Amino acid sequence: MPKPGRVPTMPTLPRGVEIAAFGDYAGAQRAVDHLSDKAFTVQHLTIVGEDLRMVERVTGRLTWGRVGVAGLAGGAWFGLFVGLALSLLGGVDSGGSIVAAIAMGAGFGAMFSLISYSFSRGKRDFTSSSQIVAARYVVLCAPEHAGQARRILEEGNLRSTVGPRPPTGQASVPQPGGQPTPPASSAPSAGDASAGASPDSAAVSPPRSQYLTADGRPRYGVRTDPPAPDAPEGR
Repeated sequence: MPKPGRVPTMPTLPRGVEIAAFGDYAGAQRAVDHLSDKAFTVQHLTIVGEDLRMVERVTGRLTWGRVGVAGLAGGAWFGLFVGLALSLLGGVDSGGSIVAAIAMGAGFGAMFSLISYSFSRGKRDFTSSSQIVAARYVVLCAPEHAGQARRILEEGNLRSTVGPRPPTGQASVPQPGGQPTPPASSAPSAGDASAGASPDSAAVSPPRSQYLTADGRPRYGVRTDPPAPDAPEGR
């Protein structure tokens, strides 16, 4: 197990005991801040987000005017950077070079933005921002310090705001041969049916021999039935 406070070099699953769970990241952050204020060794804590989802929030409608203004502003900032660099290197007429660089950057930025937007052909006429959020934020703690952490959170009235994670379907257990065990079923298996059947009802398979066929007939010659015991002898 890695030392507290040391981030593992390889991606590994977090380890620890769940001491609290919240429906948003702010709740988990408040819990860790409270433990830090109480002089708890926060290096033993880990915040884990469960049930991750990608959320894209639409911020507005995209038009030619907004595209042009955005390209104009971006190009002006780039032109300002270029103008300052030229003024520091050249040292002659620094104000004029900065203004010229800003004007050129703004013009090219607006032009390139409008050209790029024209290629989209109205397939994405809105602006948005994306982020990854979780349904539950769990605070994990090292097992030897979990009791102390829970006690501090209870004293600060920082209890879990969400319940435990609902159980998922039981996964199949892999066997040494590499084949997973199928889930249990309520339907009786063939072995159980044969075990519950009586011996008299079981079908008797014909004896297997190289002189008999599968249905019991002889392979060579003609089968004759023996005479009855009470039949009279022929004269």
